Amino acid sequence: MKSITERDLLHELFPDTARELFGEGSATRSTLGLYPIADGRLALVRRERLVELEPIEIATKKNAFLCDLCHVTRSRSEIALYRAYVAPRTSRYVTLCVSGQPCLGRAGPAGLAAFADRLLD
Repeated sequence: MKSITERDLLHELFPDTARELFGEGSATRSTLGLYPIADGRLALVRRERLVELEPIEIATKKNAFLCDLCHVTRSRSEIALYRAYVAPRTSRYVTLCVSGQPCLGRAGPAGLAAFADRLLD
């Protein structure tokens, strides 16, 4: 996805610690990112919220899917289906391109923000 610094990581995962280390000025910065984590899962971080996207098998005969992030139609082999638990007993299903970096490039910061809004708000 995108390369991050130690400061970015602290700010996104431990905002209180980042405020202590870097001062209050770092707290006003808006955090937004989609990061790969273990077992093919993805983490969507926006401000102080985190949603884990869990990959699931596609069980349909459908041949084309629309990526929910970059809005490009892809074949079954170029797309992954994810389950996001957004609230207790509430999940949403999203499709994302398997090639994460080009997908993020096509979506841009505004597309990633809109995607996060749909999942987190």
